[in-house]
Amino acid sequence: MPVADPRRACPPCAFPRYFGLYVEHAIQDGLVETTPDRSAAALWIPGTGPGAPPGGYTGRLAAITGPYLANFLAFDEQLDRHHPAGTFHEHLAILAVRPDRQGQGIGTALLHARHAMLEDQGIPAYLEASDERTRRLYLDHGYADRGSPIEFADGVPMYPMWREPHTRDPAG
Repeated sequence: MPVADPRRACPPCAFPRYFGLYVEHAIQDGLVETTPDRSAAALWIPGTGPGAPPGGYTGRLAAITGPYLANFLAFDEQLDRHHPAGTFHEHLAILAVRPDRQGQGIGTALLHARHAMLEDQGIPAYLEASDERTRRLYLDHGYADRGSPIEFADGVPMYPMWREPHTRDPAG
């Protein structure tokens, strides 16, 4: 049975600190790339599966999300269940652009730069597109759907996507 999607069921004030946990994870175990003015950021986490969250994650998440903790834990579990395992890859956990800077190619520039490095090293990439619009954007950048969409009881689906290292970014 699909779980509640915290993107729809929780107060927006929980999300900056929730995403902060992802930033911390990427700083410790992966890579955080930003634009010079920090109007965009990409969080890449390498591994052969979903990986372990930062230390004390559940307690810290509880402090951030309060009564919505179960929604966030179920959300994480759904994402982990669809995350590929057994093949080394980089997970694009988050690609975010400040709303007033969206549509200017800033996120695409961060994506192209990392794709070039992954190409050179022969490393595939994985992500979950948050909606149909971003799914189409990632399809344009060499990603392909990987299995069925991740369904949530009260939100839009997310789309697991995979990019082989030999796939050239047509826009790049």
